[in-house]
Amino acid sequence: MATTEQHESVRRPSLFGASRPKERRKAIGRLGPWQLVNQLGEGAMTRVYLARPIDRPECRPVYAVKTLRKEWWHDPRAIDAQRREAWVGARVSHPNVAPVLAAHVASPPFFLAMPRIQGDTLAERLSAGKRPPLALALWIARQACEGLAAIDAAVGMIHGDVKPANLIVGTDGHTTLIDLGFCQSPRDSVGWASRAVVGTLRYLAPERVVSTAATDLRSDLYSLGATLYETLTGVPPLDSDDPAELIAMHRQAKPVCVRELRPDLPKPVASLVHRLLAKEPLRRPSSHREVIDELVRLEILCFQASA
Repeated sequence: MATTEQHESVRRPSLFGASRPKERRKAIGRLGPWQLVNQLGEGAMTRVYLARPIDRPECRPVYAVKTLRKEWWHDPRAIDAQRREAWVGARVSHPNVAPVLAAHVASPPFFLAMPRIQGDTLAERLSAGKRPPLALALWIARQACEGLAAIDAAVGMIHGDVKPANLIVGTDGHTTLIDLGFCQSPRDSVGWASRAVVGTLRYLAPERVVSTAATDLRSDLYSLGATLYETLTGVPPLDSDDPAELIAMHRQAKPVCVRELRPDLPKPVASLVHRLLAKEPLRRPSSHREVIDELVRLEILCFQASA
């Protein structure tokens, strides 16, 4: 499996939404029952293609086929991630989670098929300086949390890699949680850090890098807090080019108060962000519903203040 450094350094174009013309590369071909129209993007282990069913040539290409790159076909953990995404994506039916419609993961070539989701990743928006208004930022976070709750309810797993690059935001603000290959159940948690760390370190909960610590939904909530912090301020709560230093910062360093970077933020918003970022899981909100309900209240206050 890719190391953290590899996972973080790979450029993540709009894998499910509209790609910029210069990022497109013709890759016309066939993969199982799918006609591949062109490549939308790629990651460390996968490539994503715009596709249509091969038996319906008149159909517009409105599907995305995500393939495991050939160099990973013999890596059991890379294969497991592809299979896990297929398994979870087929069982979670929710508007804020990317569904998997079909999969071929028993033998090479490994691939998944899903609807093409229109939009840009939140990471792309932030890197372009498009920081959303407060109400939209809260709504994006709430939709992400709704998706996390749906995964938990359907399969009893955490997402394991919540970050701006794994949230696709449509032009209407609708947000979809993608990349389910790192989902894990609590029984998978102990010893996870002894493998390559796959979650992006800027958003990884402190307990996820301690081999003896179990993780649960509160680990995802920490990552959601880090994502919301960056959405509001334009910068992650903790950052370093040195992975070891960044891990130590997550375990020990206190982020700059979000209101120092955004003095206009209401105190209740800042309070939620910093509770999500608590070092000790017991100090974070204890459920998705608690966070969702609080975000709803904050959205209402935001709209009332702007009326």
